[in-house]
Amino acid sequence: MRKILIIGATSAIAQETAKLFAEKHDALFLVGRDVDKLEAITADLKVRGAHQVAYYTLDLNEFDQHEPMLEQAYKSLEGLDTVLIAYGTLDDQKACEQDFAQAEQALRTNFMSVVSLLTPIANRLEKQHYGCIAVISSVAGDRGRQSNYVYAAAKGGLSLFLQGLRSRLHSANVCVLTIKPGFVDTPMTTNFKKGALWAQPETVARGIFRAIKWRRNVIYLPWFWRFIMMVIRLIPEPLFKRMKL
Repeated sequence: MRKILIIGATSAIAQETAKLFAEKHDALFLVGRDVDKLEAITADLKVRGAHQVAYYTLDLNEFDQHEPMLEQAYKSLEGLDTVLIAYGTLDDQKACEQDFAQAEQALRTNFMSVVSLLTPIANRLEKQHYGCIAVISSVAGDRGRQSNYVYAAAKGGLSLFLQGLRSRLHSANVCVLTIKPGFVDTPMTTNFKKGALWAQPETVARGIFRAIKWRRNVIYLPWFWRFIMMVIRLIPEPLFKRMKL
């Protein structure tokens, strides 16, 4: 039985992944802002077979509350071996271009708040010499595009942070998994036109579940995004900056 902390538990991808953990009778501690959603998810996961489910309500931009939340998770689960960080915002690029406060908020939520969480989590798992940290980044972080470079900067910074953390924690037997989804049909992308490259949260969740089990380093979801981003990264900068992406 794994003891799993899910931060951003009300997101569509987190919910679907939590269902897979529940079916394996794992113990879960959920963190999110919406208490009504957390209560509903908790009840559902118990029915699905979770050994134990508890939740904690928190705005993750309240950095000073991260350590108390983590302490409560340890007490509730009587230890901790797996962490999934699965939240973020897809902010308006144009608004971020015109107002630094908007850009700052996007970077704070998508990068700085995650670093604030990862710092104490990494220190605890390093001391116990086992565990897995899985964090949802994005394919957007692989290259800055004019249509979403503020979001991409946050996710790109996060991916680099995780890369360094992975090297640091390797000798402590702690897996650090960087999850890079492409387009996913979730409430956050409701207003986007969907196409063939779009995936459902259930598909991404299955990939996350397997990657945690196999202690992978980096995973693109669905798998074909690894090759799409490989091509995008190879486009020469003089050409890339002229492309309407």
